[in-house]
Amino acid sequence: MKVAIPVKDDSLTFFANAGHTPFFAVYNIKGAGMFKSFELEAVRPNPRTDIDLDDDHAEGHLCEHDDGDEEHAKAHYVMGEAISDCDFIVVKMACKNTAAAFTKQGIKIKKYSGETEKANIVLSKVSAQLV
Repeated sequence: MKVAIPVKDDSLTFFANAGHTPFFAVYNIKGAGMFKSFELEAVRPNPRTDIDLDDDHAEGHLCEHDDGDEEHAKAHYVMGEAISDCDFIVVKMACKNTAAAFTKQGIKIKKYSGETEKANIVLSKVSAQLV
C-alpha cells in the first residue's frame, strides 16, 4: 500500500493544505497491525504551478472557484496524477477541487487533525485507519 503525505520540503514536515503543498512524501506501508513498517519511497514535487506555497496563507485558503471553472479544476488534477499510484493521501484540509482530483485517481482521503509534525509521525498516528 502507498500513502502520500503533503510536506513542506525535505525535512518532511507535514503541510496543512494538501492543495498548496510544495511536495508529497510517498511511503510504502508493509505488514499489518503492530508489524507495520513505513518506508519512504520518494519526495515528489507538487506539479501545480498556480499556487502560493506559504503554509501560513495556504492553511486558511478556501478554493472559491465555481464548478464551471474548468481551467482551475484542471490545475488541481495534475496533483492527483502525480500521486496516482498511491492508495491514500493524509490531509488536514483540502478544497473540493483538490479532493475531486484525488478521488478521480482512486486515492482515498484520510483526515488528520493533529499538530504539524514530521510525516512519519503523522503516518504512524493514522495508519490504523488506512484500510
